[in-house]
Amino acid sequence: MVCGGFTCSKNALCSLNVVYMLVGLLLIAVAAWGKGFGLVSSIHIIGGVIAVGVFLLLIAIVGLIGAIHHHQVMLFFYMVILFIVFLFQFGVSCSCLAMNQGQQVKLTPCLI
Repeated sequence: MVCGGFTCSKNALCSLNVVYMLVGLLLIAVAAWGKGFGLVSSIHIIGGVIAVGVFLLLIAIVGLIGAIHHHQVMLFFYMVILFIVFLFQFGVSCSCLAMNQGQQVKLTPCLI
């Protein structure tokens, strides 16, 4: 008999969320490091990277708490938020791949 139940799933989800937390902290640290050494001059880029890092950190904390306490509602919203993030990333990736050189040059002044 299996005496652990969902122990493997719980441990896998906890370790995945710890990795997400480390990535979120790494994003925040790299943005602060880049600003501190003057490598990145655009405050919008640094703010965006820090915001993504904080968002990922908060989502990872929700997933970690939900996995540890077997809280189904938290895990459901965690999965829904990750699915929305996946759809957003997939859409941005597809749109970036669909752009040709002329469209990239035309879009570049808007991003600076």
